Amino acid sequence: MKHHTKENDKLPVEISKNRYPYCIVWNPLPFITALFPFIGHIGICTSDGIIHDFSASYTVSVDDMAFGNPTKYVELDFENKELWDDCIRKGDDEYKKMFHNIICNNCHSHVAYVLNKANFQGGGWNMVNIASLVTFRSKYTGIGGFLKTYIGFVIVVCLVIWFFR
Repeated sequence: MKHHTKENDKLPVEISKNRYPYCIVWNPLPFITALFPFIGHIGICTSDGIIHDFSASYTVSVDDMAFGNPTKYVELDFENKELWDDCIRKGDDEYKKMFHNIICNNCHSHVAYVLNKANFQGGGWNMVNIASLVTFRSKYTGIGGFLKTYIGFVIVVCLVIWFFR
């Protein structure tokens, strides 16, 4: 189900200004992404592109994403500004009361909560399908985003090959 206002009301993604309206954004986690390049940290952005991410226990960062600027993003087809921003605000309020657990209550859970609250594509969002969405439908923020995502992994692979040669 799409929630539309006027199409021309939607702001464009502006990577240079770190603004990603109606997007899920992703950046690498130190050390973990170097071993598993599909694992990272995510946030969700308001209609004006400001990033909100569940970054630690009882903490939702706003416009200051944990682990740096995004390297990948997924644009979502949802254009009801008031509903979208209200769902993000409610998600933030809920997650500011929660303990962060890297395995089962994390940044992916926060994004899933918001998408379910907004009934995005009928709901049913969880950590697994959020991760799949970002892995298979994301765009890189540029060559720098691509390199930041994979340079650690390339170094690890080269070290393993060198060690076992």
